[in-house]
Amino acid sequence: MKTLMRIWGMFPLWAHTLAAIILRPRFRVGVAALVFDEQGRVLLFKHTYRKFAWGIPVGGLEYGEQPEEGVKREFYEESGLTINVERLLFADSSKLFRHVTLMYLCKIIGGEFRESYEVSEMKYFDVNDLPRMIFDEKDLIRSVHKDIWSVL
Repeated sequence: MKTLMRIWGMFPLWAHTLAAIILRPRFRVGVAALVFDEQGRVLLFKHTYRKFAWGIPVGGLEYGEQPEEGVKREFYEESGLTINVERLLFADSSKLFRHVTLMYLCKIIGGEFRESYEVSEMKYFDVNDLPRMIFDEKDLIRSVHKDIWSVL
């Protein structure tokens, strides 16, 4: 499965988009977790299937699953870590895809990182020194970081 995920990651973005449109003709709901450490650094996963490997921990909501449970499940499946959902940050309906994303502020409460077929590594990054990332994730992280840390 890990090899297939890496091969899938080599396909261009348009192929990923076309496959999503064909295979998922209705709206999909994605759940994502933003985790910051005490220094204000953001946790990113190194995904095995993305062109720009580093990114926010995300996954798909299963049919009948509550969003908070979905983000916990996805995070655990991909990392072996247990999280607590602190609050919903926002919901976004994509203008380009049939996709809604629910972004949660989360905190790690247990477990030990283990590599999965989707995630090979995790690392905290300073928000002003983020790696190459897909789409607008950098702006999103910086915006949320600014909002959160300006209150503290």
